Amino acid sequence: MLQKRTSQNGVRIVFEHIPHVRSVAVGVWVDVGSRHEKPEENGLTHFIEHMLFKGTATRTARQIAEEFDRIGGYVNAFTSKEQTCYYAKVLDHHAKHAISVLADMFFHSEFDELEIDKERQVVVEEILMVEDTPDDDVHEQLWNVMYPNQSIGASILGTKSSLETFDKDSIHQFMDHHYRPDHIVISVAGNIQEGYIDYIDSLFGQFKSSSKLAERDSMSIPIFSPGESLKSRETEQGHICLGYPGLSVKDKHIYDLVVMNNILGGNMSSRLFQEVREEKALAYSIYSYHSSSEDSGSVEIYGGTSNNQLQKLQDTIFETIQKVVDEGVTDTEVNNAKEQLKGNLMLGLESTNARMSRNGKNELIFKKHKTYDEVLQSIDEVHIHQVQKLVTEIFANKPAVSIITPKKDNPL
Repeated sequence: MLQKRTSQNGVRIVFEHIPHVRSVAVGVWVDVGSRHEKPEENGLTHFIEHMLFKGTATRTARQIAEEFDRIGGYVNAFTSKEQTCYYAKVLDHHAKHAISVLADMFFHSEFDELEIDKERQVVVEEILMVEDTPDDDVHEQLWNVMYPNQSIGASILGTKSSLETFDKDSIHQFMDHHYRPDHIVISVAGNIQEGYIDYIDSLFGQFKSSSKLAERDSMSIPIFSPGESLKSRETEQGHICLGYPGLSVKDKHIYDLVVMNNILGGNMSSRLFQEVREEKALAYSIYSYHSSSEDSGSVEIYGGTSNNQLQKLQDTIFETIQKVVDEGVTDTEVNNAKEQLKGNLMLGLESTNARMSRNGKNELIFKKHKTYDEVLQSIDEVHIHQVQKLVTEIFANKPAVSIITPKKDNPL
C-alpha cells in the first residue's frame, strides 16, 4: 500500500512497502526541468544534475561511484522537461547507505571550479553525441520547430555557448530558487525496513529555503507551431519526425490518447508498423509516441529509411494517418490496445524502480495517487468514439516536420 509523509519543512516522502522483494529503489525528485529555465540558463538544470556526482565535502566523484559498486547497487540521474531525479537501487539492507550518499550529494556537493570546467566539456561531448546520432537529433530539431523561442522547445542539454556561462554562483543561485523543500519528493519502493522513513525524514526534513527568494514565476502554456526543419549531414539514412498537438498529462482524455497512439504506431501490430515496415518494407524503425507535460502535449511520429525512399516514407505516413481519419479505428484495435496497456502496467509492478518512478512523478504532478485498480478502470472506460474523435481533432492540424537527409542529395 502506498503511504505518504510530509516533513515539517514541506518535503514529501511517498513509500510503497513490497515485502516479497529484496531490493529498495529510492529517488529524490525535484520539481524543476529545462522548461523552468530562462533563456540564458538553458542547460543549467541538466548541468547541475551532472555536478551533483562530482564530489562532496567528504567524497570524491570516484568514491561516490565506488560506494555503489561496492554494495552491488547502482546510482544515476536524469533531467526532463519538467523534473529532475536522482535515484538508486540497492539490496534492502543497503538502503540507508544509499539514501545517505544521495543526501550528501544533494546537500554537500562542492561545485569545484575545476570540476565545473571538466564537466562542461563532458556535456559538450554529450551534445556532440546527440548531433552525431541523427535518429536522436531529428527529435531535438522537431521540438525547436514545435515550440520556437519557448523553453519547452529548447534542448535539455543546452548549447556550447550557454554552458560557457555556468559557474559556481549561477549553480547556487538556480538551486536556491528551485531546489526548495516544497519542490522535493522522496519516493521509495521495495522491502522497506523499520525506521527507514524516519531516517529519510532526518536527512531531508530540516533544510529551509532562502527567505530572500520569491517563488518562481508561473509557466506560460506552450504554444504549438507547425513548421519545418531540414538538415543535411553525413549519414547513410534519411530521418523524418512529425509532430502534432496532443494532450496534457492532466487531461481527462489522456487514456484515450494513449490507446490512440498504440493503434497508430505504438506497437508491432500498429497501423504504421504494418503499413510502413511489413507491407511496403520502407523502414526498419517506424513508431509514434506522445509527450505529455502538465499543461500541454504532443504526438510524434518517427521513421528512418534510405534517402531514395524518404519521400515515399513521408507519403506513406500521411496516407496511413488519413486512412485512420477517414475510415476510423476498429473495436478490435481499441480492445487490443487497452489489453496491452493493462498488461504493461501490471508487468511494471514487478520492478521496484518502476513503482518508485511512478509514485514520485504522480506526487510531483498530481499530489495524489490512483490505485492500480483505478488506472485499470480508466483504461477500460476508453471508448472507440472518443478515440476516433481524438484522431479527427489531432490530425486536422498542420504538423511540425523535422527532416535530416544525407549530404549527397536531398530528395524532398
